[in-house]
This record gives sequence, structure tokens and C-alpha cells, in this order.
Amino acid sequence: MVAEREFKDVMAEVCTSVAVVTATADGRPHGATVGSLASLSLRPPMVTIALDQHSNLLARIRRSGRFGVNLLGAGQADAARAFASPAADRFAGVPWYPDDGLPRLRHAPGWLVCRTHRFVTGGDHVLLLGLVTRVAGSRTAAPLVHGRRTFGTHSAFTHGTHASLTDRIAAFAR
Repeated sequence: MVAEREFKDVMAEVCTSVAVVTATADGRPHGATVGSLASLSLRPPMVTIALDQHSNLLARIRRSGRFGVNLLGAGQADAARAFASPAADRFAGVPWYPDDGLPRLRHAPGWLVCRTHRFVTGGDHVLLLGLVTRVAGSRTAAPLVHGRRTFGTHSAFTHGTHASLTDRIAAFAR
């Protein structure tokens, strides 16, 4: 059996996109940060997210049958932390507005409106399969990603080796 700590440490090496999943229940906005968002299907358009089985947000999504996905940009690490915190009002200090009956973060570069298709239990989490009914957003900002327990963004992979700083200085001096 793999030790939980060892598993967490290895999985921390996997970079994931960062999104805030939202729902509306009892006339109030609810949301949580997830690093488990993935595209599932093109025909029909579907995504998956995973939420803890004891998540209050999961219970609200089960009742409403809908959720929103705010794809965060590189400058939104503070929003990701706010929605990952135990704060009673995670929306305090984060600009948002209702869109299609779901809470949408004002500066998130991507937005998905989803209808739940299926819930699949996997260990201590539940995988939500969501049918995407609408997409919007500017998609102009670099994406916020999480890896090695740090927020960052994506950068292009470069081929070949790079010259060291001292080699570049020497080349410039020639």
C-alpha cells in the first residue's frame, strides 16, 4: 500500500489547471477551487471535476444539477486561495456577478456553464461529468496552473540547450 504522504508528494509534481467551480443554492453563491478540471469529450462537449465527498459545494450541485467553471488566469492566485480557504464567505473581496444563474468571477478569462451528467464515486472524491451548455470569456490571459504546491503559469517548452549567462555575456562582449 502506498503511504498517503508519499502519494501526495509525487502528485504535487503534476501541474494542473486551476479553476473555481461555483453553484447557486438558496439564493446564495457557493464556490471552491479545484485542480482536477479536465476536458472529457468534444461530442458532446463535456468536462470532469472532482470534489471531496463531504464537500458542501458537491451537495449543492447535486441539488441544482448545474455548476459553473471559472478558468483562472495567471494573476488570480489570490482568488484561488480565497476559494480554497475555510472562510464562510469565499466571495468576499472577489468581484463576481450572476451569469446564467451561476456565480461568475469578473476577471476569470474563461467561463463554462455545465449541467451535471453523471456522478462517479472514486475513493474519497466524486467525479462530476458535466455537459457544457455554454462557454464565454476573453481567453487572453495566461492560464493559472498549480504544481509543486505553487501557483504559476504555463510556459512554452523549449528544445535544445540554452547558453549559460556567462556564455551569453562572453558572446555579447565579442
